[in-house]
Amino acid sequence: MPRLSPAVQYMLCSTLLFSVMNLTVKWLPHIPAMELIVFRSLITALMSWVQLRRLQISPWGVNHKLLILRGLFGSVGLWAYFNTLQHMPLASAVTLQYLAPIFTVIIAYFLLQERLGVWRILCFLVAFAGVVLLRVDDIRIQTEYLVIGVVGAMAGGFAYNFVRMLRATDHPLVVVFYFPLVTLPFALPIAIPQWVMPVGWEWALVVAMGILTQLAQLYLTRAFQAGTAGTVSIVMYVGALFALTYGYLFFSETFSLISLAGMCLVVLGVLLNILFAHTQRR
Repeated sequence: MPRLSPAVQYMLCSTLLFSVMNLTVKWLPHIPAMELIVFRSLITALMSWVQLRRLQISPWGVNHKLLILRGLFGSVGLWAYFNTLQHMPLASAVTLQYLAPIFTVIIAYFLLQERLGVWRILCFLVAFAGVVLLRVDDIRIQTEYLVIGVVGAMAGGFAYNFVRMLRATDHPLVVVFYFPLVTLPFALPIAIPQWVMPVGWEWALVVAMGILTQLAQLYLTRAFQAGTAGTVSIVMYVGALFALTYGYLFFSETFSLISLAGMCLVVLGVLLNILFAHTQRR
């Protein structure tokens, strides 16, 4: 059996950790998304700082402009994702997040001058058709949160491109550290007026969310810096199976055949895009 590349191994670990992190957010529906982001940012900033000091790596990085941009777009994407997790079925929220690689490719065409052919554009249309199908069939999905999910995926597309651009200048831990460093000043003023203090076991979920995020984000950054976007992006779709399983087991979520078809179209569109990208590089 062939050995998986380091990039694929990193992305598998990241996908598993993120899937469990999604559960912690889903179990805290009454705590505002921006407050969860503040908690997450504090925990990941502290963990990153300790790791950087232990490795004697300067936390301030080299390419400050790109590091800040990665943090800003990542913050918007995170806020959108947490909102969809709290207000949509788990598998639907995760499926919307899977549009991020589509936007990654489109944005890479403008930022990195990567090729974008007719067939790949058709793949994008297939993926967005799946989003439309989800909205039309599932009354649990409000238009407001559907739009928020798409905007979040677009912000993620920008963030992933900045991560790729940073691989030549900055250590993965520095990239991870800048995320909460930029997010906190953005999130804290918004979170304070609507603050809801966690109680009891909710604190354990909050801490777990931060630790899982730190580990998942580190593996994600290493994956994108160790391999091509097409190679590693395909692995994250294992998360769809996790989301469907968790949603059924823990939240009694079920889906009609039309909704499942919509999810499949999103995943199919992105997977075909990755396949065409690989064919073009050969």
